[in-house]
Amino acid sequence: MTVKRVALLTAGGYAPCLSSAVGGLIERYDELVPDVEIIAYKHGYWGLLSGEKIVVDDEVRAKAGVLHNYGGSPIGNSRVKLTNTADLVKRGLIQEGQNALEVAADQLKADGVDVLHTIGGDDTNTTAADLAKYLQDNDYDLHVVGLPKTIDNDIVPIRQSLGAMSAAEQSSVFAQNILAEHGSNPRMLIVHEVMGRACGYLTAQAAEYYQKWHAQQEWLPSIGHRADRWDIHAVFLPELALDIDAEAERLKKVMDETGCVNIFLSEGAGIPEIVAEMQARGEEPEKDTFGHVKIDTINPGQWFAKQFAAKLGAEKVMVQKSGYFSRSAKANSEDLRLIKSMTDLAVQVSLEGSSGVIGHDEGNDGRLRAIEFERIAGHKPFDIDQPWFADVMERTGQEIVPAATN
Repeated sequence: MTVKRVALLTAGGYAPCLSSAVGGLIERYDELVPDVEIIAYKHGYWGLLSGEKIVVDDEVRAKAGVLHNYGGSPIGNSRVKLTNTADLVKRGLIQEGQNALEVAADQLKADGVDVLHTIGGDDTNTTAADLAKYLQDNDYDLHVVGLPKTIDNDIVPIRQSLGAMSAAEQSSVFAQNILAEHGSNPRMLIVHEVMGRACGYLTAQAAEYYQKWHAQQEWLPSIGHRADRWDIHAVFLPELALDIDAEAERLKKVMDETGCVNIFLSEGAGIPEIVAEMQARGEEPEKDTFGHVKIDTINPGQWFAKQFAAKLGAEKVMVQKSGYFSRSAKANSEDLRLIKSMTDLAVQVSLEGSSGVIGHDEGNDGRLRAIEFERIAGHKPFDIDQPWFADVMERTGQEIVPAATN
């Protein structure tokens, strides 16, 4: 396939891979087909619908490696679903009666794009799938090659999404400072709220990273600088059953012995209980463009803190969220290696005239390949049966009991 013009877009929430993935794609195209033109749509599908784009010039091509040193996305993100017509009309991105897929396709045609690279999570890539199908059904020869981005690592059937390892590492770094607050008051309760709508991967992985850091430290217990006060005492995930009374009884003993309790909470862990409580009061939670409950409007960390504070006899409660700190970080060395392998294959797939989402396919022995769009889905649950997670829970003193819905 002859590729003359390539377009890039990043979409959805941030993850510590977007800037690097953009840089990696530019570098690889410049190595293999230096004459290809590269553009980027600003703020993802928002820019595609509005025609707002950036031309990747010679300076950026020559220095694209600089982007590996930064978090965020140089070309900008937004949350736009091309099949949510009402929302798009409300936001002024299309007019009443227009088909967003047609508007996007016409923009791609007008811009002479041969390959579109989408860098995002399941919502971004399922939206890309809708667009790819529309293009195919309307005989427009354009290929869409996606890269999997999500700090939750919850894309089916992809083994490891870009940015998730880096976000977990940064959540651990965040906790290494925040948990120092355990001594700021007698009987201190700290809830470290970690992003994770329906998947506990990020919280679990962050807890493992933190425990590894904790195990390498030196302590001076005679002055009160004790390992148990810096430890994680509970990890709560959406995939685990939640028995607040039983956990409160266990953690009350921890509070009595150590003078503090430190909790790692996946923000999605208490969502069903919180929503049920709201609905019992006649309230309905706000939802985003994709129909997801807006977690930041219901404050799971505060809800958990309220449930435990009185039961533990906490004198002071602190809830701290690491989400934006972790998701806006730059990619770590592990993710950089993963990004390199995926961007290289993405360019190869595009030059071969194929489409799909690049990833290690759990349905094909973990092979790195272009996965068919129709197989891409979100909300893959975290596998709580992995041995490393059993070690995490053993160190907190918890049992692994699956949630009834999993």
